[in-house]
Amino acid sequence: MVDVHPTVLFVCVHNAGRSQMAAGFMRELSQGRVEVLSAGSAPKESINPIAIEAMAEVGIDIANNHPKILTGEAVQASDVVITMGCGDACPFFPGKRYEDWVLEDPDGQGIEPVRVIRDVIKVRVETLIFELLSLKL
Repeated sequence: MVDVHPTVLFVCVHNAGRSQMAAGFMRELSQGRVEVLSAGSAPKESINPIAIEAMAEVGIDIANNHPKILTGEAVQASDVVITMGCGDACPFFPGKRYEDWVLEDPDGQGIEPVRVIRDVIKVRVETLIFELLSLKL
């Protein structure tokens, strides 16, 4: 029997902070049991350096990641789409599980508020992993 892993797409506006932190946690914490994608509706040139620093503090390296543009193909390839402030820019496809995580944007913030955002994202990712792997999507 082929073991099919669920695919999760994390989307925020710039794909430089929230979605990159969530993708980093999902990759690390799911230990390869979940395929991970991330994208943005208006991607920046590079990852937010404060987000990189906050994730490095918990042993997760996102420094070599690059923001990517959101495509319909990425949404179609995903079982779960997690949006974080991208609003109506995210295409909707029937049969996909969508969740909107209301999280403050780390852009322009110092390390302390970004740590809080990071820690909230970690708890939400842990919950999502539990749900996905318990349900065996």
